[in-house]
Amino acid sequence: MSEKSPIDPGWAWAPYRPDAERPWNLRRAAHLYRRAAFGGRWREIEQALGAGPERSVARLLQPEADVAAFQQSYHDYESSAIDPESPSTDVLQEWWLRRILESPHPLLEKMTLFWHNHFAISNERLPNAARLQRHVQSLRSQALGRFEPLLQGVVSGPAVFLTLNADKNTRTRPNANLARAVLEQYCLGPGVCTPADVREAARALSGWIVEGGRLRYVEREHDGGVKTLLGRQGAWGRDDLLRIAVAHPATPAWIVRKLYRYLISETEEPPESLLTPLAESFAKDDDVGRLVGVMLRSNLFFSPVAYRQRVKSPLEFALGIARSLEGLIPTAPLGAALAGLGQNLCRPPTSQGWEGGRLWITAATLIGRDNLAAALLAPSGEYQGRLDPAKTASQHGCHDDAQAAGWFFDLLLGGDLAAEVRHSLLSGRGRSTSVPGGPAQAARQFVHAIVTLPEYQLA
Repeated sequence: MSEKSPIDPGWAWAPYRPDAERPWNLRRAAHLYRRAAFGGRWREIEQALGAGPERSVARLLQPEADVAAFQQSYHDYESSAIDPESPSTDVLQEWWLRRILESPHPLLEKMTLFWHNHFAISNERLPNAARLQRHVQSLRSQALGRFEPLLQGVVSGPAVFLTLNADKNTRTRPNANLARAVLEQYCLGPGVCTPADVREAARALSGWIVEGGRLRYVEREHDGGVKTLLGRQGAWGRDDLLRIAVAHPATPAWIVRKLYRYLISETEEPPESLLTPLAESFAKDDDVGRLVGVMLRSNLFFSPVAYRQRVKSPLEFALGIARSLEGLIPTAPLGAALAGLGQNLCRPPTSQGWEGGRLWITAATLIGRDNLAAALLAPSGEYQGRLDPAKTASQHGCHDDAQAAGWFFDLLLGGDLAAEVRHSLLSGRGRSTSVPGGPAQAARQFVHAIVTLPEYQLA
């Protein structure tokens, strides 16, 4: 995306309308489900092909299934399984991964993960699984809602105060940690506010104290004096700080830029001129769901600028295999495996979250991905043989090796693979049909070869 050939923002964010040059096809439908749903099951992709891009995005944003009932049942499962006094988040992680696998609203989980990374609250600094669960539940409740209520929910709980060592905010000793995070990380982005703004924001947060694991407001400890915050004067308190920060023009620009990297492309920094229309529109209503819908429906999303321009995180890699092959795998070993690949779901590495991108891919993590794929596809072991590619292919009408091979290419890669690579894999499959374990094991090996290709590492 060079300045020599700038992209017209009007074209970029207009809805994609299929035509002879840019048809709605398997390649684009699979791309949509990789980005918005951790990969698609075959019936979902077939449904998307029949429905077209507009209706497919609408279904991802607002599924027809009873999402509320599903969420309540999983919330109950988590709450009953988690020891409220335990520092371990293993059970929370297991249920979260399983929720993602089974959710009728995968885009909601995708956005919950986005906000989890944005706020980057970690069990390492919050050694209480129940508090972390409540924080994640708060993120999920507004993940596709409005940004200001989402932010208010985060700052209204003890998790963020404890994580940032900001649990004592008194009038005489205001703590700047949360104030700095709100301004520089959650809202405006880096390089916008001044040290004076941070000091004034800390004064606005004074009086909020965590005691016995609960956040409470102690009025006598609040500094009620006049403060100058981002150029505005008043006797500001916590809610004023959030309102002023959200209303600052840098905030929608920062959120839009981060969502662009998450949903469109992480390979190049987009010019400000491209993002300005989205930022201006988002500033009017701070509606995250609407903003996500604009991005997912756009010409730009379905163009080469976005296609395979993100590296899958370890979670996207593993759950993409499991969702596509329609298997409910054990999630306890999966959580440990993802942590080994650099993505411990409940422990973002820093207060900035996972940087991701090319940093997900190293010589060591490529070996780790290979090993994880082999374990997921094994006929026995810690994943109990729950993923059976041959059986899944047969259930979708593929009853011979040639049909199944073509279907695996379509399912896992949207049919988009260089002819020479396809030929090489098919040649290897032809030689492997007599392996011990018969056709079922041969199918497992063939799928393993596909999901360890460079193309499969890209979303």
